[in-house]
Order: sequence, then structure tokens, then C-alpha cells
Amino acid sequence: MSIGTHRLFCAIFPPGESVLALLADLSLLELPPNRPVPAAQVHLTALFVGPTPGRELAAAEESVRSSARGLGPFVLTPRRLVSLPVNGTARLVAVETDAPATLMELHRRLVSRLAGKARAHNTREFLPHLTLCRFAGAGVRMSRVDQASGVPAFEVRSVALMESVLHSTGAEYRTRATLEFGR
Repeated sequence: MSIGTHRLFCAIFPPGESVLALLADLSLLELPPNRPVPAAQVHLTALFVGPTPGRELAAAEESVRSSARGLGPFVLTPRRLVSLPVNGTARLVAVETDAPATLMELHRRLVSRLAGKARAHNTREFLPHLTLCRFAGAGVRMSRVDQASGVPAFEVRSVALMESVLHSTGAEYRTRATLEFGR
């Protein structure tokens, strides 16, 4: 049994070639100083679960497994690079994606099954996106980013239950479970 508290989230990882193309799109923008997300960490957060006691890890994994059950692979389309949040000072640049029905159903199921943990962290409307960089410090002055992405759509075949361990140099991600769609 794992002890302590684990910071969990459910993630969809795009294929490596899609990530490289998205980061290439980002490099074409004129941005203030920022910290790019490492290619291996670029993902779409299907649900941020938050702090979870070690004794509840198996139940969290089973909740994600149940949420994915009966869903098939789907196609996700990167639409545009945007600065977020939409209102207020930009904290990051992300690529906004479409919202296919399967993704939205997965999100709905995850919220339903992990509601006790996730609800406090997921009160905003779900906006499917992949964060590409974060701005250092407060008060970043810049023009809003809103640019079409030419990165092709890609197939999503799984969702992962991830743990984020925060360090002074950034987050370290650990895969707790990968759950294939269609199984």
C-alpha cells in the first residue's frame, strides 16, 4: 500500500510527432520570457483529481478504468494556439482542441466517478487544451494569442492516470496506470 498523498490527474498524451509540430508552432510566436512544457509532458488534462491519500490510489485507478470502459478511440483536432486564461493576464499558451463527443463523455464520467475529489478543482467549464508554455512571474504584458494551428488531427487510444510531483525546477510526472479505449 502506498502511503502519503498523491497529486493525481487524468491525461491524454498526443503522439510525439504531433507534440513536436505543436512546439514548432509555438516557436514561431513572439512571446515574453516563458518556460516551455517539456515535450514528454505535453498533454490534455481530462480531469485534475488533486491530492489523493495513498490508501485511495487503487480506487482512483478503478474509477478511471470504469470511466474509460465502453469508449472507443477517437480523433482529436488541434484548432488554435491561445493565451489563457481568456480574461485577465495571460499565464500560459496552449493549443485549444475540438471537443469530440467521446472526450466529453470521458470527462463527464471522470467527474461523476471522482466527484468528491475533483469537483473543487473543476468548477470551470471544461476547455480541452494542451499547455505548451507558461509565463514566469506575474503581470506579463503581451498581446492575446489567437492563431490557427496547422497540426493534423491525431487518434487518441488511451487515457492515463498520472501523478504530479512538484519540485522547485518544475513538475515530475509519474504514470500510475494507462487505460486503453475499446477494452
